[in-house]
Amino acid sequence: MVFKIVERRELNSIEFEIFVEAPRIAQKAQAGQFVILRIDHNGERIPLTVVDTEPDKGLVRLIFQVIGKSTAALAKLQTGDSLSDLVGPLGKATEIENYGTVLLVGGGVGIAALFPIIKALKAVGNKVITILGAKNKELLILADECRKYSDELYLMTDDGTLGQKGLVTDAMKFVFAKEKIDTAWAVGPSPMMKFSTLAAKKAGVPIYVSLNPIMVDGTGMCGGCRVTVDKKIKFACVDGPEFLGAGVDWDDFSNRMKQYRDEEQIADTIYKGGMPNGKA
Repeated sequence: MVFKIVERRELNSIEFEIFVEAPRIAQKAQAGQFVILRIDHNGERIPLTVVDTEPDKGLVRLIFQVIGKSTAALAKLQTGDSLSDLVGPLGKATEIENYGTVLLVGGGVGIAALFPIIKALKAVGNKVITILGAKNKELLILADECRKYSDELYLMTDDGTLGQKGLVTDAMKFVFAKEKIDTAWAVGPSPMMKFSTLAAKKAGVPIYVSLNPIMVDGTGMCGGCRVTVDKKIKFACVDGPEFLGAGVDWDDFSNRMKQYRDEEQIADTIYKGGMPNGKA
């Protein structure tokens, strides 16, 4: 079975959006869940959060950032091309209920994973306050769509080209000072989720984070996605990907994310036509 790309969009210079025909996944996927795809039978398995679905059309919406060989190859696929494999939905869905007032914090491409949670929480009656952050205006994605499902929206950029200049944690402190938040979520780079957790902890607010370690099979068999939560080993693919941030061993998580950095850089260099030692 092949999975046809029926629409492809370039969101900016490094982030892309694809709509893929996958009727069974489109019928079942819930906020917070993900899929694992392969471009071809020799390809790396790439885990991506399901951004949205169109069950009536059998479509799954995915957004990714080019960070290495496999995502660079994925970005070259065009409308009409197909993926060899698409498995899902995987992971535990977000626990959606009416908490009251919720705070949703997204950074970089993590905004794509946050969006379905925003949408689902609003649908059950929560007051939704959203904070989105990125390096600059170009990289701050889905702002208009998040605004549609948010009662309040704060935009932060490192350089001040959109919204306020500063970090998402600056906006979090502002929100905590003026409003009682019942529950929060943060999705983005690991340093951003770590410091968002610290900000929420200081305010006495429980905050969930979505962890994206290296994954292979996505069913808990390989152990590649193991993370330490509350001093216990968990598998992000089956126990998560969402965990309470206060329990995450952030140093361990950060180190595991760097584990294959050298190999990833070598593969990317070769893919681009260079040599591992830097010689063309």
